[in-house]
Amino acid sequence: MRIGAHVRDDDPLSAAAERGAEVVQFFLSDPQSWKAPQPHPQAEQLRGSELEVFIHSPYTINVASLNNRIRIPSRKAVVQQAKAAAEVGARGLVVHGGHVTKDDDPAEGIANWRKLFERQAADGGFDVPILIENTAGGANAMARRFDVLARLWDAVGEFGAGFCLDTCHAHAAGEELLDIVDRVKAITGRIDLVHLNDSRDAFGSSRDRHANIGAGEIDPELLVAVCASAGAPVVVETPGEGQADDIAFLRERIG
Repeated sequence: MRIGAHVRDDDPLSAAAERGAEVVQFFLSDPQSWKAPQPHPQAEQLRGSELEVFIHSPYTINVASLNNRIRIPSRKAVVQQAKAAAEVGARGLVVHGGHVTKDDDPAEGIANWRKLFERQAADGGFDVPILIENTAGGANAMARRFDVLARLWDAVGEFGAGFCLDTCHAHAAGEELLDIVDRVKAITGRIDLVHLNDSRDAFGSSRDRHANIGAGEIDPELLVAVCASAGAPVVVETPGEGQADDIAFLRERIG
């Protein structure tokens, strides 16, 4: 099992070395904007390194949205981000599941996800796998509660969609971690990446606030168990000053 961290965008190679990381995740553009990603200065080095690389898409993306001003640029952004991710040798692009508003039918949001994959499949597919990530809150979220996630996977699973499991998000969403790997795999058949985060807030809080391992509300042994059973690369998205200790803790406990 390879373990690493979400690191700063400008120099992921140095950040990985500082943390003893074997995996890195970073943004290729401002996570709060629609700006297209630019060529990364370390692209060639990253492609040639032994690091496993994952790219996180901007938070602005909401493929499920019924609002044309959000959904259409979201589709464009996913394609752009996937192309740029391939250029740095990434193994996948993480995209949040998104949501529809309280007055919308979640089935329409699921249909929008399917349309994204259908359209790109007709154009030759994505440059890297798209890893849909579970989210912490939102009554009409596509990947918060696993009953809705199952409906989403019925719509997109045939296109090879991947899955990223975030432990803080699951905890905040009210999904128990004890058997979560088995429950996810029963739906998706796969876990491609684990975001291994403690939570600053209580179970079912719907609040997405990460904490270093042992500094939050989740039993560290549960976090270790998720890593051990998922069989996927692990990325900590915890506060930066404690990431090296988080990685060392997991590596020691998992062996």
